[in-house]
Amino acid sequence: MRERSALEVLLTFLKLGVSSFGGPIAHLGYFREEIVVRRRWVDDATYTDLVALCQFLPGPASSQVGFSLGLMRAGYWGAVAAWAGFTLPSAVLLTAFAYGAGALGGPIGMGVLHGLKLVAVAIVAQAVWGMARTLCPDRQRASIALVATLLILFSTSPVAQVSTILLGGIAGLWLCRAPAPPLAGPLGVPVSRRVGFLALTIFVVPLVALPVLGRSSQGVELFDAFYRCGALVFGGGHVVLPLLSKAFVTPGWLSQDSFLAGYGAAQAVPGPLFTFAAYLGAVVEPSHRIAGAALGLVGIFLPGILILLGTLPFWDVFRQRVGAQAVMRGINAAVVGLLGAALYNPLWISSVKSSGDFALALVGFVLLSAWRTPPLMVVILGVLGGMILA
Repeated sequence: MRERSALEVLLTFLKLGVSSFGGPIAHLGYFREEIVVRRRWVDDATYTDLVALCQFLPGPASSQVGFSLGLMRAGYWGAVAAWAGFTLPSAVLLTAFAYGAGALGGPIGMGVLHGLKLVAVAIVAQAVWGMARTLCPDRQRASIALVATLLILFSTSPVAQVSTILLGGIAGLWLCRAPAPPLAGPLGVPVSRRVGFLALTIFVVPLVALPVLGRSSQGVELFDAFYRCGALVFGGGHVVLPLLSKAFVTPGWLSQDSFLAGYGAAQAVPGPLFTFAAYLGAVVEPSHRIAGAALGLVGIFLPGILILLGTLPFWDVFRQRVGAQAVMRGINAAVVGLLGAALYNPLWISSVKSSGDFALALVGFVLLSAWRTPPLMVVILGVLGGMILA
């Protein structure tokens, strides 16, 4: 029975993995329609509680929600099946794009790549706008976001991003205290406290050990970069952009143009935005593209899954801590500032070079934010516009 349930989970999330366009918020809507309304695996209250937990934690929120739903439906194998079904379709597509990206030459090919970069500008601008309205609704959090933006823009320190997130949490503890939300019913997820402690231990060990072991081989160094980015991403998929840029473009593992073109292509595929790591791994390891893509996927998703497993047994108590909620409000505000700084550097300064570039990015932003146009349509428009501008 459990095997059939795991297969059922795999097929359900494979369907979602090939049809869920639009980013993490849209994914959560698709999940609710398929899992809560249509299949009735969980009720609305339980689903809402899962979403709250996964938005509270670092990592890809929609993938964590899917993992949790699979876990509740069919145990650990169900969790793995949910993750694989939702993740692999877009990972395969982006790995294939990594194979073909190098063949894009000449004016038309360069126009395609430039159009994808301008799409990335529009997508991130829309993400900053939406996140700022949700996560910075008052002057305290707006001020935290502003200070975070200035720190990132004017700092050259390699630890600026991590320090800014930590300072945001400290500021939130001081400025953003409010009564905790009322306690809902227990989640009832089959994870014991012993497993939770083990998962949290495994989560911490690579953060300490990988920087030391990374000197031994490039593969370990790459895994460390992916793992560290996955462990520090608060606020959704788009926030991974500045962290990955710092980890891969700054050391010279790939060019900024290749990075932004891949990020633009990631908007055209369904599933989680974190599968961008498959493209990066394949590009950085050109002689072992499949292995590099797998390394990127495991490295960037693993920390979010571990911290989710580590938190689930304690969530019912932890979510009532006023201090914990205040810290997360400050961190989320700092994340908005982090993404705002990334909108300017590297996106804007490397992509918007002319009035035509600005016009194309602006059209994409308005289509996304005002007309609610599917990102795939905006990608197609951006590619065509880039070819015309070229």
